[in-house]
Amino acid sequence: MQQTFKLHKFVPDDLQSVMQINRVCLPENYTDFFFMDLYQRFPETFVVAEENGEIAGYIMCRIEVGLSNYGFGGLIRKGHVVSIAVLPQYRRKGIAQAVITRALEGMQYYKAKQCFLEVRVTNEAGILLYKKLGFEVTRTLNGYYSDGEGAYVMTKRL
Repeated sequence: MQQTFKLHKFVPDDLQSVMQINRVCLPENYTDFFFMDLYQRFPETFVVAEENGEIAGYIMCRIEVGLSNYGFGGLIRKGHVVSIAVLPQYRRKGIAQAVITRALEGMQYYKAKQCFLEVRVTNEAGILLYKKLGFEVTRTLNGYYSDGEGAYVMTKRL
């Protein structure tokens, strides 16, 4: 499959496009301040995909300190995928996989030892993609989303 999109680190000029993708694709929406705060703190893990001059998708992450999901002793740095979305007309082209892969590289720049994310239990395409990328379900959060749907926490060692 020929890759027709380009990846680049988020820049402030991308904000309105990213917020629009977030509104179109996800029920969980964030303020412009929230996007810009994550960009300023963790620019290596905020990646956008562009196709035909249009922002087609994005991933935004943060680095947290917490206990390992794998039972390592003590506190570790963990990458947290806060939000990922690809516009419907650009799906099934490898964009989600590409932005996740680039964000995981960015997490290693911040010395993260593992990455985790939450995914709706009904999001079969997302779950399959994350498994393909080496994530595994480490727990279930009942009623995690505002509409009451549960989430799987999926984790990957870096």
